Amino acid sequence: MLRRNATFLVISALTLCSAIAVALLRGMGAVWHALDATWDLILTVLPSIIGGLLLSAALRQLVPPGALARWMGAESGIRGLLVATAAGMAMPGGPVAAFPVVLVLAQAGADRGALIAFVLAWSLNGFQRIVVWELPILGADFALLRLICGLPLPVLAGLFARWLPIRWDPADAPGMQDRR
Repeated sequence: MLRRNATFLVISALTLCSAIAVALLRGMGAVWHALDATWDLILTVLPSIIGGLLLSAALRQLVPPGALARWMGAESGIRGLLVATAAGMAMPGGPVAAFPVVLVLAQAGADRGALIAFVLAWSLNGFQRIVVWELPILGADFALLRLICGLPLPVLAGLFARWLPIRWDPADAPGMQDRR
C-alpha cells in the first residue's frame, strides 16, 4: 500500500512545503492564486485523463492476452521492435493516453524490448509532435534532421532492454495490480 502511494505522498509533502514557502514569502493571496491556477489546470487536463483511462480499459477488453506476442513478443526479433517503434510514432496524445496503452500492449504479449521501443518512439518521434510543434516552430530541415537522428534510438533501446538482466513483469506494474 505504501509503495503504491509513495509518489503521491512525496508530491503531497513537496506541495505542502511549497505552499508554506509561498505563504511566508508572498502571502496567502499568492497561495490562493496558485490554487486557482491549479484548479484551472485540473479542469483542462481532466478530460484527457479520463479519455486515456477509458481508452486503456476498452483496449484491455478488446485485445486478448497474448494477441500481440507474434508481432511484438520476445521471439519477434527486430521486426517486433520496428512494429513497436511504428506504433509508438503513430500514438497520439500525452502520457495519460500512452502509458496505459503500454500496459495493454504488455498484457497482449509485447515484451519489454518492444515496450521500451514503443515508449521511446512515442516520446522522441511522435508524429503529432513533429507536425504540431517541430515543423511550425523549428522548420522542416531541423525536424527532418532530428527525426533521422532519433529514428534508430527506439530500436537500439529495445535491443538493450532485451539484453539487460532486469526482470520486469507487467503483472507487477501498479496499473495491473487489480487485474490478478
